[in-house]
Amino acid sequence: MKAKPAHHPGEVTLELNRSDELLMDAATRAAGKSPFKIEKILVPIDFSDCSKKALQYALPLAKQYKAAITLLYVVPPIYVAGEYGGINYVQLEASMRQDGEKELAKLATESLPGEVATNTIVRAGSPANEIVETAKSLVADLIVISTHGRTGLQHVFLGSVAEHVVQHAPCPVFVVREREHEILAT
Repeated sequence: MKAKPAHHPGEVTLELNRSDELLMDAATRAAGKSPFKIEKILVPIDFSDCSKKALQYALPLAKQYKAAITLLYVVPPIYVAGEYGGINYVQLEASMRQDGEKELAKLATESLPGEVATNTIVRAGSPANEIVETAKSLVADLIVISTHGRTGLQHVFLGSVAEHVVQHAPCPVFVVREREHEILAT
């Protein structure tokens, strides 16, 4: 390898020969290597536009790191009372699980058509707790979750699932806000 001055100040021209190819190849591979090891990404989905936006953020990360995406839908606890009583909670939860499974499969097919490895999981319970427990059982490397940005009384009564997940998750959490400066290339 020979270095020669270039026409512009501060620049040099490198002349390479065949014996330098291995050196350049090694330098190129080292420069493109990421310090992150991401193999499993968990994306909680509630079928809102905001949660679908989180999936849009997870997809390029999964592609870049050749990671698998697991879509998680949590059937929330049912706190309704029937007008005449006698609601079959077991049947209602089973129906919500089936609907969730169908919708997750549809979302995976439409949004992730063979581009990355994809799994779907449906659980029932407190969404925040189920997300954290699923991340632990999967040994997820990253959670990409959306937040609706509720404030005031809505936040007091409904709480923040994303906030709980950030505080208790066993891995890093990437939070996507409903209204934010976009970093996705279109």
